[in-house]
Amino acid sequence: MALPLIILIFGLVIYPAFYAVYLSTLRKSMTSVAWMRNCAWLPDIICTHLPFGNIQFLFTRETFWKVVYQSCLFAITAVIFKALLGFILAHFVHNIPAKGQRKWRGMLLIPWVIPPAMSTLAWLWLFDPSYSAFNYVLTGAGFDRIPWTGDANWARFAVILVNIWVGAPFFMIMYLAALKSVPDQLYEAAAIDGANWWQRIWYVTLPMMRNIIAITALFSTIVTFANFDIVRVLTAGGPLDQTHLFATWAFKLGIEGGDIPLGASVSLFMVPILAVAAIFILRDINQRGNEA
Repeated sequence: MALPLIILIFGLVIYPAFYAVYLSTLRKSMTSVAWMRNCAWLPDIICTHLPFGNIQFLFTRETFWKVVYQSCLFAITAVIFKALLGFILAHFVHNIPAKGQRKWRGMLLIPWVIPPAMSTLAWLWLFDPSYSAFNYVLTGAGFDRIPWTGDANWARFAVILVNIWVGAPFFMIMYLAALKSVPDQLYEAAAIDGANWWQRIWYVTLPMMRNIIAITALFSTIVTFANFDIVRVLTAGGPLDQTHLFATWAFKLGIEGGDIPLGASVSLFMVPILAVAAIFILRDINQRGNEA
């Protein structure tokens, strides 16, 4: 009964993953020559036969380290603000009478339900340098126009903002489910002890939601780190590669540039970064489970 699912996982996950590793070990002439120039300090027999030459070639490219910085900045900033906004929205919906919660949950989930590529097209119009709705409001208020996608810092801000708008509802629905599992007796006991609203959140809500917060943050970090459609539609990595993430730069090198092994190497570089984050978060969850 499980065989069809196993075959599907093997065909869509396991085989492509190992094939990407194989592709990253291929040394095309356009990359191997440039890489060999940068390993002249090694003996020739080692320099010409080491595998993963594409990865070592990437280490010598300034754009690669720029992509590493931008991907980490994008993922960390977006996840933090999605978690904060999701926590606030979850409390807002949780405190609404049960009769009206369904309406609010439905409306607040719309950004997460709409395909990101489609919703990003609307944001692209809002950030358009000539017909930007944001700039129309700014100029009407007496401020200068902002080059939303033409300036590196504003372009990074734009893609992070769109990602927060898309992903915050996911945090909201997860936190809302966790909030409903917190016993009301704990809040009543805290109130009797004289705790204010902030102390109830800090000493009651957060400890009870800690595992859900960690798991949701881990899942969102993985998805955000591998994001492709928002950056591709909104900035296409520009200006001057200042907003490229791992996925978009891998696409540019592997598909648009025709260098599939080099693109596969860029994609694989995400694995150790996400593995380290997953190990720390899951280890912390297991430790708290053992203590409980």
